[in-house]
Amino acid sequence: MSSAATVPRHIAVIMDGNGRWANARGLPRKAGHRAGAEAVREAVEICQDLKVDYLTLYAFSSENWNRPEEEVKSLMKLLERFLKTKAREITKKNVRLQAIGRLHLLPDHVRRELDQVISDTRENDGLTLVLALSYGSREELVDATRAIANKAAAGEISPDEIDGELVSQHLYTRDCPDPDLLIRTSGELRLSNFLLWQLSYAEIFISQKNWPDFRKADFEEAVAEYARRNRRFGKV
Repeated sequence: MSSAATVPRHIAVIMDGNGRWANARGLPRKAGHRAGAEAVREAVEICQDLKVDYLTLYAFSSENWNRPEEEVKSLMKLLERFLKTKAREITKKNVRLQAIGRLHLLPDHVRRELDQVISDTRENDGLTLVLALSYGSREELVDATRAIANKAAAGEISPDEIDGELVSQHLYTRDCPDPDLLIRTSGELRLSNFLLWQLSYAEIFISQKNWPDFRKADFEEAVAEYARRNRRFGKV
């Protein structure tokens, strides 16, 4: 479908609409989250087929901790189940798992499972799947600023050395290239505190479909739209 030159190296996705998908079917919200987890498995396979190098999924935001306690518990159980089943299934296909966010806030049992899958897949050299968990971009920038300030206070760096590259090196995403394409489902038109620094020059594709309904043809449409765009990065 697309040549290597027109396929984004890094796709980021705001997986929105699980709850709306469930409500439209008269199902509980957790059913929508389960369907969304199945869509993640398919998304990984599609990105492998398209030869995408990095796929970053906004799985649980820092603001999501403010949801009702029962829903948060349900989401954490679903995340643990995903890591034990689908993540392990995915990683057999040479996928490397990474995670970004304030991971120390995750429940211990979830963090242990996450750390184990990350460790088990660290030598894989296929698609890198990055889960944004307990993630907020403003929090990320605060953490990066604090780390840089501590180094400056300790005399390890001079304030004159602080530039965009140094900031990037202190972000959670320091080991990943910036996304080329952002996909957001369910028709919402906002970034929702997701990768604010890294998405500065990303192309944005908005789908009206809810995340559980976003399938192979939709990914291909997004990549085809990306290939048609002229990325000037501020130049003429």
